Amino acid sequence: MPVRTVSLPQGSTPAHRLHETVLTVTDPNGAPLAGAEVVVSQTAHAFAFGNIGFDFDFVPPTTDGRPDAATEQLADLFADVFNTATLPFYWGRFEARQGSPDTARLQRTARWLRERGVRLKGHPLVWHTVQPDWLLPLPTDEVERLLRERIRREVHDFAGLVDTWDAINEVVIMPVFDNGENGITPLARAKGRIPLVRLAVEEAREANPAATLLLNDFDLSSAYECLIEGVLEAGIRIDAIGLQTHMHQGYWGEDAMLAMVDRFARYGLPLHLTETSLVSGHLMPPEIVDLNDYRVDEWPSTLEGEARQADDLVRHYRSLVSHPAVEAITYWGITDAGAWLDAPIGLVRADGTPKPSYDALRRLVKEEWWLEPSRAATDESGRVAVTAFAGDYRLGVAGESLPFTIGPGDRADRDGQQTLRVTNSRA
Repeated sequence: MPVRTVSLPQGSTPAHRLHETVLTVTDPNGAPLAGAEVVVSQTAHAFAFGNIGFDFDFVPPTTDGRPDAATEQLADLFADVFNTATLPFYWGRFEARQGSPDTARLQRTARWLRERGVRLKGHPLVWHTVQPDWLLPLPTDEVERLLRERIRREVHDFAGLVDTWDAINEVVIMPVFDNGENGITPLARAKGRIPLVRLAVEEAREANPAATLLLNDFDLSSAYECLIEGVLEAGIRIDAIGLQTHMHQGYWGEDAMLAMVDRFARYGLPLHLTETSLVSGHLMPPEIVDLNDYRVDEWPSTLEGEARQADDLVRHYRSLVSHPAVEAITYWGITDAGAWLDAPIGLVRADGTPKPSYDALRRLVKEEWWLEPSRAATDESGRVAVTAFAGDYRLGVAGESLPFTIGPGDRADRDGQQTLRVTNSRA
């Protein structure tokens, strides 16, 4: 008799995203449970569907120590689609006064999000923008000493809460940045790009050897490729390559996006689309080079723009999930309220109502790419096969709920087998 199978409907799901494991269900003594009725359900994706958690950063608590109702509602919308939140560690805001970092407040936010099953990423440890003014009068060697201390402190203090970091951000432009004084650009100019990357990565690795560390940039030209090649040739171990794709001037299209991803996939490292945005109002004029240069009094979301955003978002996510090198996509804003550049890039309107893009993305993440509770029966050897997206699952059997994982990092042996033992003696 063939092994009974529970499978995610393939549809448009890329074959490489589907993993199979064969579960053998046993009684407390290790004997196979033949013909047992089981229910298989998914509890989490392994793929990082992320968004920024800035809206929950330092949330003013109510009298009972919890955020207000509107924030709780936004968090519910967030956690129903996204399993990863990027938290802000901009040095100039995190430690506006030297020696007084906002560690406790951000840890409170991190724990609150973790309670909701959201994994966390910190952004960024080293960057030349949003720097503390108190660095400006200091000599370069003192800035370096303080930067090293800052990296070790944050990574150590948040270990176990935040274990993924943009170790260093936008290094390509860092030594030549001229839009305002800061303490990091002179250091980058003095040390060079690759030594500064080494500083960021090695200090963070020392503080948390288990951390996942990214090199992240918006410059997706050959200059970034040259930097990556130099970093790798220098023996600096980065864990993933971060690629920013803010598309305020319109969706780039699947062909352009996948061609770009292919260029960076050749380094053999996981790719994280760290900052993605699509507008639901009028598009920014194409002649704008630096997105920060475009400012308008009002940039409203429109019905036409919302329909376009939803369509573009689905195309964008489908194309990226189709590429085997991509392990994470972080959208840059859950809501229009306080969105970057005041652009209507959120998936939720400022009044708290979801846009079509939110609903469209939820259908992908929690319906098309999600295994709904499925019933089956074990075969005569107590086996049942499950084929679905990599992630966390539960097997309901004999009144128990047994956790298991599918895909990279699961407990399956080389033959794709896992054994789940029921503890109920009446099984």
